[in-house]
Amino acid sequence: MPSACSIFCRSPCRARCAGAAETLGVDPSSISRAVSQLEEETGLCLMERKGRGVVPSEAGKILARYARRQLDILEDFHEEVRQSRNADRGHVDLALGEGMLDLFFYPMITNYMREHENITLSLAVSSVDRHVIDIVEDKVDIGLLYGEFHDVRLRHHVSLPALPIQAIVHRSHPLARIERPLMLADLAAYNSATLHEGFGLRQYVRAAEISEQAQLRHTLSTSSFRALFQFANAGLGYVLCTRAFITWFNMPELVALPMNNPIFNQCGIAVVTRAGRHLSAAAKSLLEYLVKHVPQNTPPPGQTVGVAQ
Repeated sequence: MPSACSIFCRSPCRARCAGAAETLGVDPSSISRAVSQLEEETGLCLMERKGRGVVPSEAGKILARYARRQLDILEDFHEEVRQSRNADRGHVDLALGEGMLDLFFYPMITNYMREHENITLSLAVSSVDRHVIDIVEDKVDIGLLYGEFHDVRLRHHVSLPALPIQAIVHRSHPLARIERPLMLADLAAYNSATLHEGFGLRQYVRAAEISEQAQLRHTLSTSSFRALFQFANAGLGYVLCTRAFITWFNMPELVALPMNNPIFNQCGIAVVTRAGRHLSAAAKSLLEYLVKHVPQNTPPPGQTVGVAQ
């Protein structure tokens, strides 16, 4: 049975209750009761007689316009709820760390978009710290992040070990002649490039500096992995990062040198959502896809990717 407000906003243009009732598929007396109920609730005269019928008063016209807007909003709400339950369409807010963008967007996520043409994505690329805040505040549905996470506000759907962090240098760099795992003290005399504070990679480097009581000379701070590797490829210094990007960025003159600090072997990749978050059907669809395909697209920690060791 339609509500009194719903009946009224659809019926005031009808001069006779019978005509409105026929249009709405209700008994004519329902129209009269709906108008009487609203007049009692509002204290206004909503209908007035004109000729052999009734028409809305000025107050009735205003109420009808207001009710129509409210019903439109309600219908939009029900449509969005319906779409949220439909895994074939909808919208998902996804967060990727800068490095995760290079590793996983193409072809993994692009393949998902090809298979789900009616699901739209909003892709945010930023630091781990920024993404965690956005996930907790429900600004982002799913995060694919680099680093170790012990935040009880996050739920881990996939947690995988990543390639170890190594010193990436041009093969002509003096560090490339050292034939043992490097200490941070070996690096201290040379320039380095690193990511901004808040990125997962920078947090590992900072932890290693603290553990070895060393202070590295960071002459370039950036949010771009590509800039890091171009810095090393130009022979300007070293980068502490995983070796995977050497192949993806096609920089064969770079070599990856092992590091001695065990912190650099504890790196991880995680697919996370806010703990307790109810995801839409579209977001669940993407989450299930990531859970299945991220492990298949993540090089095992011991795997070589065609890079000089």
